[in-house]
Amino acid sequence: MTPIRVLHCPELVGGNAQQLARAERALGLESVAVAFDQTVFAYDTDEVLFAPSDRLLRRELKRLRLLRRALRDFDVVHFNFGRTLTPVPPDDRPPTLRSRVFAAYARLVELRDLPLLKRAGKAVVVTYQGDDARQGDVSRATFDISIASHAEAGYYTASGDNHRRRRIGIVDRYADAIFALNPDLLRVLPARAEFLPYTSVDPAEWRPVPPPPGPPLVLHAPTHRAGKGTPFVLEAVERLRADGLEFEFQLVEGLPRAEARRAYERAHVLVDQVLAGWYGGVAVELMALGKPVIAYIRADDLDRVRQEMRDELPIVDAQPETLTDVLRRLLTTDRETLPELGARSRAFVERWHDPRTVAARMLRTYERILRR
Repeated sequence: MTPIRVLHCPELVGGNAQQLARAERALGLESVAVAFDQTVFAYDTDEVLFAPSDRLLRRELKRLRLLRRALRDFDVVHFNFGRTLTPVPPDDRPPTLRSRVFAAYARLVELRDLPLLKRAGKAVVVTYQGDDARQGDVSRATFDISIASHAEAGYYTASGDNHRRRRIGIVDRYADAIFALNPDLLRVLPARAEFLPYTSVDPAEWRPVPPPPGPPLVLHAPTHRAGKGTPFVLEAVERLRADGLEFEFQLVEGLPRAEARRAYERAHVLVDQVLAGWYGGVAVELMALGKPVIAYIRADDLDRVRQEMRDELPIVDAQPETLTDVLRRLLTTDRETLPELGARSRAFVERWHDPRTVAARMLRTYERILRR
């Protein structure tokens, strides 16, 4: 039997799709992950489409060639971060004539690869990861605590929210399956969308590492400070230091993944995001290393997560106003519980975030779609 051929592309954020493609290959699929651009985090991927020296016309020609490959060589095209092979037009008016011409071109071709793929009989799967679907107006109207309530001005705009809604509507028309890595996204995605755990870490390659002796190290690794709630984290750290609590703190930003991992291995506790209502990909990395994680878990979103996963969730819940007290407790009266909490975190990753488990689910999804 010919293996199913899967293309993962184009915005491979956080290493999620790359690791899933590897796990799918281990199951016998012919899966490949293609990123448009490499990022500062240097996640491993099978192919990077654009070179830094590529000019605009060359980049667009490469897009077209990748679309031709998708139509010719693959059975399934699995889009990530809510993007497809076509460029995304800007929400605001570009400043130069050149950028305005490109914006007009992007609006003309936006998402037009989807009907082409469907007419060619391809299975189309789309995974949303965060701000590719999240909308500021919905978040502000729905949640007491959210990224939209604390992000800098212009991070969410009315035009951006409407653009996301329009794109989601088009995706819903053509996609055979839709997934979300954060449960709050299911509020703004079609009702048939499903929650999917992160697959960014292979537990076999990220083994537990006990922290070195000495004062406990608290770590925070934001990709976007306002979105992750970093100001609240820094405020909590300063309060605890002012109270004379002995600990170390490290802010990890903009490092390649291998270098960041060395910092993660020294940590005693990770403070992850405290606004989104769920934990991020870096939390999975730290849990795989056997580290306890603090994050804000929005109770109203948990009904979108399997009961067994909710019951085993080892995340220490903290909202912005409770973060100082939660962190104080873990560093003092509950410090002896950190090893046990780290062990539970590792077991949680092994059960719920193993890419092979998720790949098996994807295989069943692909087969079901292709049979149809």
